[in-house]
Amino acid sequence: MQTIEFRTKIKNGVIHIPARFKGKVGEDVQVILVSKSEKKSQPDIIDELMAHPLKVKGFKPLTRDEVYASE
Repeated sequence: MQTIEFRTKIKNGVIHIPARFKGKVGEDVQVILVSKSEKKSQPDIIDELMAHPLKVKGFKPLTRDEVYASE
C-alpha cells in the first residue's frame, strides 16, 4: 500500500484527485479525511421547534391526563 498526501476541496460530496496522482492510484483506496475546519451543523428541527415554538392562534396543548386518557 502506498500513501499519497494532497490538499483539495470537496465539491458536491466528491473528492477530486489531483491530475499528478491519477495514474498512480487504483480503484480500491482507503481515505482518511483531516478537515482544516469543522462545518457548523444545522440544528435538529425538533430542537429548533422546542427552542422557538410556533405560535398558532387558538392552540391549546393537551394536559397530561388528556394525553394518557383511554377511549
